[in-house]
Amino acid sequence: MAGATPDERNRCVDFLRAASILAVILGHWIMAAPQVVDGSIRPGHMLDLARWTQGLTWIFQVMPVFFLVGGYSNAVSWASAGRRGTPYAAWLAGRLQRLVGPLLVLLTAWAILGAGAWLYGARPTLVKISSQMALIPVWFLSVYVVVALLVPWTCSLWRRMGWGSVAMFVACAVAMDALFFHAPALRWVTWSNYLFVWLAVHQVGHAWQAGRLPSFPARVAIGVASGALLVWAVSAGPWPMSMVGVPGDPVSNTQPPKVTLLLLAGMQAGLLLGLEGPIRRWLHGSIAWTATVLVNGMIMTVYLWHLTVMTLVVGVVW
Repeated sequence: MAGATPDERNRCVDFLRAASILAVILGHWIMAAPQVVDGSIRPGHMLDLARWTQGLTWIFQVMPVFFLVGGYSNAVSWASAGRRGTPYAAWLAGRLQRLVGPLLVLLTAWAILGAGAWLYGARPTLVKISSQMALIPVWFLSVYVVVALLVPWTCSLWRRMGWGSVAMFVACAVAMDALFFHAPALRWVTWSNYLFVWLAVHQVGHAWQAGRLPSFPARVAIGVASGALLVWAVSAGPWPMSMVGVPGDPVSNTQPPKVTLLLLAGMQAGLLLGLEGPIRRWLHGSIAWTATVLVNGMIMTVYLWHLTVMTLVVGVVW
């Protein structure tokens, strides 16, 4: 498969997708800190037990990279469908099959595991904690499926508005943050930021695919500026340091998503895409590209099952 790759393929997209998955796996595995207390397992969280680790989430929180790559891939796929005359329903079925199929296998397996554990006398609380921990990756897929449903619209928005479409979603996300902090009675509305924040990042992926990104030095400058603004936001504003939720913290940057995730996206996208040229040249080497193809070939399996494996390891060690 690696040897058959056409030269015009943007290999950086595949590499960022694979690298993101590996970062998620490593982050989840080192973040978990289960303890045995009075003969039972108590789920621990390294971000709570060692607060200094929260800064590491600026590296391991890679959902912005997922949606950036998704925006690029979905734009390519939708344009290809248009050239072939593939209707929306058929295109969407093909996109969702790769997402929902592996997900149904995981949910079925956990239904069997949960029922089996209960029948063999496991405490319901333990089954609940284990299944919740293992199924954390599902939240990303639920949001991504909604974004995929909107691809014809987002691509149309990009063609008509260009970077204005990104600015529109960013403005909506900022407005939701303002409501979250200044109108507590309307916080239920701010859960719409699951769409506004990630659609903004997804639109940047459309810009990447359309060749509308700024020059490489400008990308790095945007990444540095976004990082500086993120430092200021968590230092002076109401947003916490951690880019993932921490148990017990009154405010989370992810539930619902906040504008801090847009700044994180600007930092990560600016710095990574500033290195796009060197990355693409490196990926023309057979070893690097073959490894990238290998990871991408089993990416959904690895993503969906990595916390199930961790949960089973915890159970075996206990």
